[in-house]
Amino acid sequence: MQTILITGTSSGFGLEMARHFLARNWRVVATMRRPDPELLPRSDALRILPLDVTSEESIAAAVEAAGPIDVLVNNAGVGVVGAFEATPMAHIRKLFETNTFGVMSMCQAVIPQMRERRSGVIVNVTSSVTLAALPLAAAYTASKQAIEGFTGSLAHELGHFGIRAKLVEPGYGPTTAFSRNAGIVIQDLIPPAYMDFAKPIFDAYASPAATTTETDVAEAVSAAIDDLTGRLHFPAGADSIALYNARFA
Repeated sequence: MQTILITGTSSGFGLEMARHFLARNWRVVATMRRPDPELLPRSDALRILPLDVTSEESIAAAVEAAGPIDVLVNNAGVGVVGAFEATPMAHIRKLFETNTFGVMSMCQAVIPQMRERRSGVIVNVTSSVTLAALPLAAAYTASKQAIEGFTGSLAHELGHFGIRAKLVEPGYGPTTAFSRNAGIVIQDLIPPAYMDFAKPIFDAYASPAATTTETDVAEAVSAAIDDLTGRLHFPAGADSIALYNARFA
């Protein structure tokens, strides 16, 4: 039985990933800042561990408690939508601490054991904003775009040791806690000067032509893990797939 460690499993994509891999008879290490045993079905194959990906001590403790890890899924993330001009630098640093440096720290913590075994998979969950430039998402895009470049390069050096690195790029998930996880009021990030520009964008978000579900992302992660062709990008959701095809067709 293989072991998968997933970050950010308290809601949304990460929670569905944990359910998905439990159903596939994997040993699942579900991590979250504040562990809640009621979120997932009880199973001998499940461990729920506390993890703050912005803390080196928390990462080390979680990785040690997890034991051998066959697959790492870096899913934990913080989002924000708003005018860059109005986004506090403190919040932008928070974005990068979780979305960028947190991912890198998790990789550094797990790579040594995978390298010694000469096997393993690392899946970094980014976003469809990396596939096409979208308005009112500059800081968030930057934090995710960094991981796109990071993972592409990492895949080359880890491939020498039999380790695969992959990207999963979810589209817009209106049923997730993206806006609630931001920790900042979106309205505060739209100054009066931007109102006319922002209104049609938010109207489009309210009635999107295509979206991404939690199941879409879990299935894309599964496909990325199973892939042996060297493919790097795995868009998740109809909207993300459309952007991916437009960029790479």
